[in-house]
Amino acid sequence: MTNYNKSQEHISDTVEATQTKSGKPLTGRPPQTPYRLTDKDFRQINMRSLFFFQWGWNYERMQGSGYLFTILPQLRKIYGDDSPELQEMMKTHAQFFNTSNFFNTIITGIDIAMEEREQFAAKESVKGIKVGLMGPFAAVGDAIFGSLVPTIFGAIAANMAQDGNPFGALLWFVAMLAIIVFRWKQLKFAYKEGISLVTTMQHRLESLTNAATLLGVFMVGALVATMIRVKFAWEPKIGDLTVKVQDNADMILPRLLPLVIVFGVYWLLGRKNMNSTRAIFIVIIVSIVLSALGVITNI
Repeated sequence: MTNYNKSQEHISDTVEATQTKSGKPLTGRPPQTPYRLTDKDFRQINMRSLFFFQWGWNYERMQGSGYLFTILPQLRKIYGDDSPELQEMMKTHAQFFNTSNFFNTIITGIDIAMEEREQFAAKESVKGIKVGLMGPFAAVGDAIFGSLVPTIFGAIAANMAQDGNPFGALLWFVAMLAIIVFRWKQLKFAYKEGISLVTTMQHRLESLTNAATLLGVFMVGALVATMIRVKFAWEPKIGDLTVKVQDNADMILPRLLPLVIVFGVYWLLGRKNMNSTRAIFIVIIVSIVLSALGVITNI
């Protein structure tokens, strides 16, 4: 890995010239006047990341083309238009890349800081940083922003909206706005911290992922008891005795029926040729039939 703290002059003297497929020389030397990113560049990267990062998604390279598009204007300023160094770095950044949309600009910030300082000499280091960080950040992002935040804020907002409280919609809007601000700020933070951020955060990512996953599972368990509002309506009579099925079920475990429904859906999703859409239709049909027969009702 390239030493991030090397001076540009030392890098220029030690990097050997190579050849591209077209025969143009790759000097590994920075432009005579190295480019320094400005606030305008950070805004441009953030805007492209927020609105266009996923547009080029494909099954072969996933977010590779989106990553390249996000920083292409800055690469052109760092390496110069039509330079062989630019062509090689474009090929590098167009390779396979896949991470969380909510953390991708942390990797971008570290990457662009290295390239701004070391230019083409940072190529292998940049490749290593991207490969090494995209997996951990994907796990953290999915756990926090893919599961935890929608579960907590979505459930609270939905409950409030269901009760006719307009603040429910506002709460969800504020949560999404906070996420956007978080994504916007992390780019410049990662750019300033540079490579030191990797060693600082490396040992914390696994703990953060485990904590977020545990909290997400805990919240899902709480939502089973609060969001699935169904109970037994069937009360059969044996002689003069009325058997209240719901009361008996509560004696075994409160909110037992919602738990059975969740495990039933979970079992369905594990069956062959079953997907979430089919499972939803099965739940709807079964619910209508059982409700019509008087077996279940809503709370």
